[in-house]
Amino acid sequence: MDIRNNPWYIKAQQFIAENDLITFEKGTHMIEEGNLWVNIIEGQLKTKEAAKLEAHNEFIDVQIPLSGPESFGTKPREACTEPEGEFNTQDDFILYKDVPTEYFSAEPGEQVIFGPETAHAPMIGEGPIKKAVFKVRVI
Repeated sequence: MDIRNNPWYIKAQQFIAENDLITFEKGTHMIEEGNLWVNIIEGQLKTKEAAKLEAHNEFIDVQIPLSGPESFGTKPREACTEPEGEFNTQDDFILYKDVPTEYFSAEPGEQVIFGPETAHAPMIGEGPIKKAVFKVRVI
């Protein structure tokens, strides 16, 4: 997936460069109606076992831990065989019971990008976190 020419991704990068995301209030901040927004999330990190794989069709996730490190699990979506229910078209996601095949961590300010081809289990670690999740429309 090469998103460098996606106009919504380019706009997200401009937004990130021009704003101090840690100062944003929790909730959804619309940037371009229907095409680009950022969700500011404050929550508790969880164990690898409690984190569920998710995937999207219409949007790319650009996830940025803000207040501390965060770990993620991933698995190629085509290798996922245990969906947990049907695809939610309204909210553009599906959950999987599959176990991630790879784990990695990101430090505050690092961007992690998940396209529709990658199932991802975010929010792994210990303690509270504040993070930004940009939803970038696939072109």
